[in-house]
Amino acid sequence: MQAREDLPTRTLVVHCPDWSVLASDPGPSDPIVVVRANRVVAASMAARAVGVEVGLRRREAQRRCPSAEVVAHDPARDARAFEAVASSLDAVTPGVEVVEPGTLAFATRGPSRYFGGDGALAERVAWMASGALGDRWPVHVGVADGAFAALLAAHRAREVGAASEVVAAGEGAAFLAPHPTAAILHALEVPEVVDVWRRLGLATLGRVAELAVADVSARFGPAGLAAHRLVRGLDLRPLSLRLPAPDHAVAVELDPPVDRVDRAAFAARSLADDLHGRLAAAGLACIQVRVEARTEHGEVLGRQWRHEG
Repeated sequence: MQAREDLPTRTLVVHCPDWSVLASDPGPSDPIVVVRANRVVAASMAARAVGVEVGLRRREAQRRCPSAEVVAHDPARDARAFEAVASSLDAVTPGVEVVEPGTLAFATRGPSRYFGGDGALAERVAWMASGALGDRWPVHVGVADGAFAALLAAHRAREVGAASEVVAAGEGAAFLAPHPTAAILHALEVPEVVDVWRRLGLATLGRVAELAVADVSARFGPAGLAAHRLVRGLDLRPLSLRLPAPDHAVAVELDPPVDRVDRAAFAARSLADDLHGRLAAAGLACIQVRVEARTEHGEVLGRQWRHEG
């Protein structure tokens, strides 16, 4: 019997496939290929339709899809774009872990009870995340015991064209067992370990899970032990939560209302100085600012600026 502290956490994973493509702001049907170190790391549906897939060399991808726009992988751009999805779930849970841009996770215990069960929670989260993207990109949700099983459940939802997939409590290891060994690469970069598994005839995660821990340690070392732990349906560590960012806002009510631009600008300048002081005290820098003005009739005029440097 597993010790209670070693039991996997019931986890929900949100997965947006090929996130780097969306972050590059493509047109609705543009063939896009995202590359890193001369290898494809993401591809749009239009590019995939003609045979482009993750792992291809750049030249081969361009041969298969000559019209594709090749975009350099930009992790910072991906992270900035994914913040909209992460922040859209602040109303569901006070903290999520951004596993990587395009994938996030959180423990379901409290939210599941509040929303009426894992299934209802998964549907709600899928709807909210999709709405944050303007319903212009697929979002898939998986729920299972352990983050790895939940991630593969999200991938299963994608395969069957569903918004979500929920693995029953206590069935995480059984759910993982029939998956091919290469599925571990969704969570860990251990291609050498997977290659040895294949050469040993271990075709599924279930076969790997049957190996004794001592044997895995002796043959594969720390990387193998981490992979072995995941395929057994356990977590490597507790989720590392991203807490919602504080709302840095300043405001002033002008009474009586001003009717000259220079007076409005003077008030705005004072607010800007106040905001700058608050950010500096918190050790932060401003990369995006929105300015709004409300008229005496209730109309709101707003503009937003972003510094990309």
